[in-house]
Amino acid sequence: MSWTSSQSWLTSLLQPTPSAILITIFVVLSIPLFLHLVIYRSASATTLPSVLLVGPSGSGKTSLLTLFERGHPAETRTSQAPITVEISLPVTTSTASSKYRSVNDPSLQVHKRFLLADTPGHGKLRHHAFDSVIKPQNLKGIIFMVDAADLSGASSTSDNGAEGRRQTAEYLHDILLLLQKRLTSSKTSKAPRELPLLIAANKLDLFTALPAPLVKTALEAEISEVRTSRNKGLLDSGIGMSDLDIGEEKEWLGDGGEGAFSFQQMEEVGVSVDVLGGNVLGADGANVEAWWAWIGGLL
Repeated sequence: MSWTSSQSWLTSLLQPTPSAILITIFVVLSIPLFLHLVIYRSASATTLPSVLLVGPSGSGKTSLLTLFERGHPAETRTSQAPITVEISLPVTTSTASSKYRSVNDPSLQVHKRFLLADTPGHGKLRHHAFDSVIKPQNLKGIIFMVDAADLSGASSTSDNGAEGRRQTAEYLHDILLLLQKRLTSSKTSKAPRELPLLIAANKLDLFTALPAPLVKTALEAEISEVRTSRNKGLLDSGIGMSDLDIGEEKEWLGDGGEGAFSFQQMEEVGVSVDVLGGNVLGADGANVEAWWAWIGGLL
C-alpha cells in the first residue's frame, strides 16, 4: 500500500482525525514526564550535598550528629576519625529549593537529604577538617560548633577558661583563613562559590552560657588578638597550619590584618558567617530548630 493512499497509517496520522489528535496529545504529555521521572530524578540523586561539622573537642559535635541521625543524642566519646552519615531534614524544615517545587513532587524528599561529616576536634587531628575545606566534595556549608559556657569562662578556672577561648579562636581563625584562601588563591577568573559558615553556640541551656550575640563578640575579639599575634610572629598556632599549602600571599585574616576583626569582613571573600544558639542536651530536651533551618537554607 502506497504511503500516499488515504488508508496509509502515516496519512491517517497527519489528518485531523480523533485518533491522530489523541496520539499527539499523548506524545506531547509523555515527553516531559519521561524527562522528569527518568532522566532528571536519576541524575539529581547521584551525589548528595554535604555539610562539614568542625569545632574543638567537647563542644558537642558528635552528640549533634547522633541527634540529627537518630532523633536523640547518644552517649559519645572523643572522636579519633571522621564520621559521615546521611541525614534527612525534619518534615517541618523546608529547603531553599522547595519553594520552586510542588508538594506533590516525588523528588521533594530526595532534596531534603544531605551528608553530615563530623571531624575530630583534637589539635593533632584537625588536619581532617582542613583537608575537607581545601578539597571539598559537594560541600554546601560548614558548622563550627562551640561551647557557649566554656567561652564565658564561668565553667572553669580563669586560666583554663582563657586558654579554651584562645584555642577555639585559633581553630576558627585557621578555618576562616583557609576559606579566604579559596578566593585569593584562585587561578581562574571565576570566583569560587560562596561557602556559608555557621557558628553553632551550643549548651545555651546552661546558666553560665553566653547568648549568641555575646559569643559572636567574644570570638571576634579573640580572633583579633590571634591575628595580631600571628602577624607579629609571636604565636605559633601549634595545630599544623605550617604543614598546609596555603601559600604566602595574604596570610592575614580579614581586611588588612590590622585593627579589630569582624565576621562581616569575610563577606568580601565569599564567606557569610552566622552565629545561632541552641543546645543538643538539656532538661527540656534539645533546641536545634535554628540550626536545622540554617541547613535547610543550603539545600
